[in-house]
Amino acid sequence: MEERLQKFLANQGVCSRRKAEEYIIEGKVRVNGKVVSELGTKVNPEEDKIEFEGKTVFSSNTKKIYILLNKPIGCVTTVDDQFKRDTVMNFIKIKEKVVPVGRLDMYTSGALLLSNDGDFIYQITHPKHEIEKTYQVTLKGKVKKEEIETLKNGVDIGDYITKPAKVRIMKIDEEKNISRIEITIHEGKNRQVRRMCEAIGKKVLALHRSKIGNLTVKDLKLGTWRYLTKQEIDSLHYKECP
Repeated sequence: MEERLQKFLANQGVCSRRKAEEYIIEGKVRVNGKVVSELGTKVNPEEDKIEFEGKTVFSSNTKKIYILLNKPIGCVTTVDDQFKRDTVMNFIKIKEKVVPVGRLDMYTSGALLLSNDGDFIYQITHPKHEIEKTYQVTLKGKVKKEEIETLKNGVDIGDYITKPAKVRIMKIDEEKNISRIEITIHEGKNRQVRRMCEAIGKKVLALHRSKIGNLTVKDLKLGTWRYLTKQEIDSLHYKECP
């Protein structure tokens, strides 16, 4: 059912209806990725993606959904893609509307959460909550111990110096001239792991996110997903509101 945008925002507890009108005029609200600045705009909360200051606002009447997907390479992490590329939503066939929690680039596979719980999404994606993400990285060439130490201590990736990370060597194949390492971080800068490896002079051949917190996709085939259990949600230090 359609309703006025400012009424929807007020009903979800974002702010008062009058304040919502101010925010809309100021361009702080997006509907389906586009800024909406006209009062009187109508939305369908069951179909439209509504964002306030970058945070998705869901209807309080919607059942909370938490999904873990083992994302394959070749698809983008977005609800809709302007270039008509395959998206992660192609793999989630449910009636409820969910959105990706954070991002994995097109050529990275592995663990990706999707949800319709705005508070949960904020907690998982905000660096201050320090939710660890673990990546398995295949590099060209033989990685050195001193390069591993550099990654552990933090590296300059151009516009940011990364925080200390957990890094270990998984395998070095001298015949194929490749190395496999595992990197665990709690930040989420754009292409961070790839840029960290580039900073030590190593080219990434393959990148897979194996874990988010203690959630692993080792038992999920690429392109398949499952619902999280309550225990798993709690393990991410998030408690669902009653």
